[in-house]
Amino acid sequence: MSEDKKILTGNFGASVYNDQNSMTAGNPGPVLMQDVHLLEKLAHFDRERIPERVVHAKGAGAYGYFEATNDLTKYTRAKFLSKVGKRTGLFARFSTVGGEKGSADAERDPRGFAVKFYTEEGNYDMVGNNTPVFFIRDPLKFPDFIHTQKRHPVTNLKDPDMFWDFLSLTPESIHQVTILFSDRGTPRSFRHMNGYSSHTFMWYNDKGKYFWVQYHFKTEQGIKSFTREEADRMKSADPDHATRDLSDAIKRGEYPSWRLEVQIMTPEQAEKYRFDPFDITKVWPHADYPPVTVGRMVLNRNPESYFAEVEQSAFSPANFVPGIGPSPDKMLQGRLFSYHDTHRHRLGPNYHLLPVNASKASNTNNYQRDGFMNPGTSNIGYPNYYPNSFGGPAPDPKAVGPAITVSGQAARQEYIHPNDDFVQAGDLYREVMTESDRTNLIGNIVSHLGNAQKRIQLRQTAIFYKADPDYGSRVAKGLELDLKKVKSLAKMSQEERVKATQK
Repeated sequence: MSEDKKILTGNFGASVYNDQNSMTAGNPGPVLMQDVHLLEKLAHFDRERIPERVVHAKGAGAYGYFEATNDLTKYTRAKFLSKVGKRTGLFARFSTVGGEKGSADAERDPRGFAVKFYTEEGNYDMVGNNTPVFFIRDPLKFPDFIHTQKRHPVTNLKDPDMFWDFLSLTPESIHQVTILFSDRGTPRSFRHMNGYSSHTFMWYNDKGKYFWVQYHFKTEQGIKSFTREEADRMKSADPDHATRDLSDAIKRGEYPSWRLEVQIMTPEQAEKYRFDPFDITKVWPHADYPPVTVGRMVLNRNPESYFAEVEQSAFSPANFVPGIGPSPDKMLQGRLFSYHDTHRHRLGPNYHLLPVNASKASNTNNYQRDGFMNPGTSNIGYPNYYPNSFGGPAPDPKAVGPAITVSGQAARQEYIHPNDDFVQAGDLYREVMTESDRTNLIGNIVSHLGNAQKRIQLRQTAIFYKADPDYGSRVAKGLELDLKKVKSLAKMSQEERVKATQK
């Protein structure tokens, strides 16, 4: 076998005697169509690139394990969380969001933070970011938002007008914008950032009682970020610095680790909470719901093939196990469909059979058959329909989760909640950030927003002012805007503000 590995073959095992010269009619040619090795080689090369991810296109990944360090069985029946000391294998992928595969790791951008737990009850995916909130709370806005983060359809250039026009017309984004333009928006490496579910999820125990939870993966390496100037230098010095850092750290045996914590809220508390607990633009302040430690994630093995294990890894927030389920979060509801749908487009209908995506600690038994890239080695020996009387797999009544009450009119309804979109962004600016943090935040915003049209600058600065007067005033000063005009716009309703700043 070892000798066979040294012999070059075609795709179907036949030996190749010459891989340097095409078969030709005479010397120098022309090339003959009967050179099947050449045709096979070119045809495969033509198809080597699969569509890149629409978002999170550039990323790095690694294998590792999760170890439970707390008994939380009163909250969830998920078996991988059922016993202190229990270890579960996993694969994690970190990514930038808006850029293409060739973009720099140091770009100002949220970072994807996705973890696939290979549990004994099937794969559970936690698909989050390095920020606890997001720009929008309705999935209907998501394609438009991402378009503004990509390239202009006419010039194919990044466009500050597109970027800030949308955000200034979407005030719910102010909390995430404030985080993004702090130095947290340019992490020093994937190892030196936290990860968050951002969404609220349901946990339920073996008695059917349920709770609402949010996940926090706290880096044990400590949070480290670049300043704007450091990030700009790194983009040219080493565009792949974070990808390289993760791989090199694992090679050195310096295994990155994170402490997993959760915030837990009862349904009764959710009904009376001062913020909408299912609004992804808001956090649950720790003073209200202190985090509870769950366990520890460690990454200790690099992939052997980037394409097979990182590029083809596919995560979805719809991959649940018994004991964990969705919440009424509108953005989450949209993601439950979209992630599987984009993977089917990018990788094919059988992407779940790829080794990095396949369940490892449990069997997969269903009636999905055939399709592109199905090796036909699973789900054999029983029919491809249900119900049947030939011993095929049947549903497990014990896998059911608790029901929640849903009521109201079916309509496109404007989001209404007693708390506005500016409270938490203002609290972050005033109470969490240091003066150095605030100075860097203002500098980062002015550097980027300064490239947009003046009317857009005014509209966005008025939103900063609504979050905190000092915040808006300092941005206005940096952009040399008329502060009286900014204050006037801040007093207007969103509709009035838009009308006053139209072309």
